[in-house]
Amino acid sequence: MGLILEQVNKTVEGEMHLADITLDLASGSRNVILGRTLAGKTTLLRIMAGLDRPTAGKVLMDGQDVTGISVRKRKVAMVYQQFINYPSFTVFQNIASPLQISGVNKKTIREKVMETAKLLHLEDMLDRMPAELSGGQQQRVAIARALMKDSQLLLLDEPLVNLDYKLREELLEELTAIFKKRDCVVVYTTTEPSEALKLGGHIVIMDQGRVLQTGPTSQVYRNPASVDTAQLLSDPPINLFDAVLKDEALTLGSDLAIPVTPPFASLSSGQYRIGVRPNHLYLHRQSPEDMKIESTVEISEINGSETFIHFLYSGYKTVLHEVGIDSRKIGSDITVYMNPENFFVFSKKGELLISPNRPNTRSQGDLNGTNLSG
Repeated sequence: MGLILEQVNKTVEGEMHLADITLDLASGSRNVILGRTLAGKTTLLRIMAGLDRPTAGKVLMDGQDVTGISVRKRKVAMVYQQFINYPSFTVFQNIASPLQISGVNKKTIREKVMETAKLLHLEDMLDRMPAELSGGQQQRVAIARALMKDSQLLLLDEPLVNLDYKLREELLEELTAIFKKRDCVVVYTTTEPSEALKLGGHIVIMDQGRVLQTGPTSQVYRNPASVDTAQLLSDPPINLFDAVLKDEALTLGSDLAIPVTPPFASLSSGQYRIGVRPNHLYLHRQSPEDMKIESTVEISEINGSETFIHFLYSGYKTVLHEVGIDSRKIGSDITVYMNPENFFVFSKKGELLISPNRPNTRSQGDLNGTNLSG
């Protein structure tokens, strides 16, 4: 059964916020909506919850049309970007509140609160007030309260966006494990590709109020249907170059000529766009087929145990993702290698034509959480 949206549209004062959204989210599924700010993610969640009504279209829950039914009459739980707790309640009371409202007996309430608090590492904080907790702990309380509801639909609207990196990583791991145990429809929105890849499940790529692509996260990652999807599902965004295929050679940029061998042999002469993820550019040759680029460093950006090296190739702003710390000076020479086997080939209009095969360990790591920047 689950949640179905049929051609949902939302217009506010003549401005389109959502356009022709059709989704089928199965019960027990983990669904991540990925998109930039103002892509329409929150608007879509509010319609799913019953907090807002679509201008056109239907929302069905377990086969029943709930489009006009108030959120109060639906089995929905929602967690927002800003944690919302009752300031005069203890942590225990905050978590227990949905069950108390439903008239559940005290023994069952205590058992369920303790079980949920343990999942989110809150068992030692149950007697505290929200003001005595850190931001991350308060968000855990808000999530725990949402999990206590007997909901068919669990909605999380960028719940980790206001937390620091370490807390986000910890909570994301905990949430992934919790979601796998839930039998309801889980919908989680984010602007971060790394969060989407780590949560796995099913992904919905949104941009400017429209759905660009849906499907199992791993499949969409390997086969983005368009340039827009490829950019949204890569952080830093996928590197893009114009290319021309002519006289049995694919010329990338202004001067990098690549012999037309499989899989490029299936392409006809013409103009294309080539996409290369930042983690498929290397500072050292990986194989004899690697192509070499000479450039200079524009900036070397160290982010924890990763380094993003920015440089120009043939006028194109390009980023290389290196695991580890590499403190190169601005203006220093750099040699970069890339393998045509890792190329995404798009038409001039941005439609995917060729997606690389990724059987190697490094690429598989992108999906397992060991290297998510690509």
